[in-house]
Amino acid sequence: MASSEIEVTESPGAATAQDPPGEAAAAVVDVFSASAYGDLEQLRRFVEQGGASLSTPDASGYYALQWAALNNFADVVQYIIENGGNVNATDNLKQTALHWAAVRGSVAVADVLLQNGAWVEAADINGYRAVHVAAQYGQTAFLNHIVGRYHADNDAPDNDGRSPLHWAAYKGYADTIRLLLFREASQGRQDKEGCTPLHWAALRGNVEACTVLVHAGTKQELKVKDNAGVTPAQLASNKGHRAVANFLTNAERAMSNHWTDKIRSGKFGDSGYAPILLCIIIGCTILFINSVLAAPDLPKVTAAVGLWAWTAISLAVGSLIMFFRCWSKDPGYIKTPRELGNHQDDEDPLLSIDVNNSSQWTGKWSQLCPTCKIVRPVRSKHCPSCKHCVEQFDHHCPWISNCVGKKNKWDFFVLICMATMTSFLGAAVAVQSMFHPSSPNFFFFFMLPSRFIADSMKVNFCQGYGLPQPHFQRASHGFIMSWFNILELLYFCFSMALC
Repeated sequence: MASSEIEVTESPGAATAQDPPGEAAAAVVDVFSASAYGDLEQLRRFVEQGGASLSTPDASGYYALQWAALNNFADVVQYIIENGGNVNATDNLKQTALHWAAVRGSVAVADVLLQNGAWVEAADINGYRAVHVAAQYGQTAFLNHIVGRYHADNDAPDNDGRSPLHWAAYKGYADTIRLLLFREASQGRQDKEGCTPLHWAALRGNVEACTVLVHAGTKQELKVKDNAGVTPAQLASNKGHRAVANFLTNAERAMSNHWTDKIRSGKFGDSGYAPILLCIIIGCTILFINSVLAAPDLPKVTAAVGLWAWTAISLAVGSLIMFFRCWSKDPGYIKTPRELGNHQDDEDPLLSIDVNNSSQWTGKWSQLCPTCKIVRPVRSKHCPSCKHCVEQFDHHCPWISNCVGKKNKWDFFVLICMATMTSFLGAAVAVQSMFHPSSPNFFFFFMLPSRFIADSMKVNFCQGYGLPQPHFQRASHGFIMSWFNILELLYFCFSMALC
């Protein structure tokens, strides 16, 4: 890196957020301690009877309003404001009570402060606003509240050019990252060192933070270099974060347009492996019919064996039908408001959520999709391959080039069952035909020595009398083709197991 790592400048309130020593009753000796403990009765006594001022700081330069805001005493904050407290008073670091409220995510206090004229964009000497402090401490709910209700700038830079997203990525708060990306925070912003949020997440080895940023971003963020000419993947490798380095390197290959990178990353174009599996199913079916049922060198199948053989073929056809359904069917994509035609730019999607509807919102920030910009239902997930959120997401199957979700999970289950039965029935019929006593392969295995001697004698006899020589190779033709058919069937079963 061009310079040292980020150092979080702690809020003065955070450094002294712990309770003062001694018992609470003995510690309340002035308006500052009364505000810190939330002792409203004592505070009133100091102000109304003792004439204490609420507009002057203590010996360290901190105000009573800041202490009350830090510990989320909304009633004390309201009383201080009503009795002369300055809602925008700053300490020696130019921090206001709103900065202190952001340290512990005091939403109720933030409402009181902002409704009484607090500046939501007030910055301290480092350029930190309330949104920066909330991101530094992972106070996602507080950040969402002041951004959604009071229109705080969630992409504002500090004095070093770092946005709240930089801080959340550096500290590894994945939920805060999701919220900021959901609210259109710039992922490609570079600070004075040329670092993006992905650089800072890679610097600290935050795997989950890197995962969220990569899935919501583009390949440009993966290739951005800082002022030292280092990419996020190289930075993670230099810092010894091997898991993050490998993840970022694989992500670069997956997003690359070069065919070698796509093969190395396990992605063979947008179609996936579905065409390959389709050829395997059709090829195995044809080989089964040609090499087992219609093989001239194998004995005619009996009625029972023929029934099982055609059952296997019927299951193979059924597997093709189910394969096509799984390949082409909508797995349960969740439509975005733009796809539904609902343009509600004036309404905040998070503030309009019915918190009592548990099927829509359970209070988990992982339900936010920073890519689709929707609040996902429970058990849903965003698929980076399909670039959609899928309801009741199970996994993305490259062999069907589609996700397995709510609308096609039973089709996929039937496909797996039918393909498995097809493989076992086909293999059983092939083995029965090969090792039947009347089959040439039976003699190939169990009478090989005597057959070889007899054939040698026949060759010598025919040569002596000038007769045509027997063709011993025919006995092995059906054996080779049958074993090739079994191998194909087993490979087909293995391919389906990979799903």
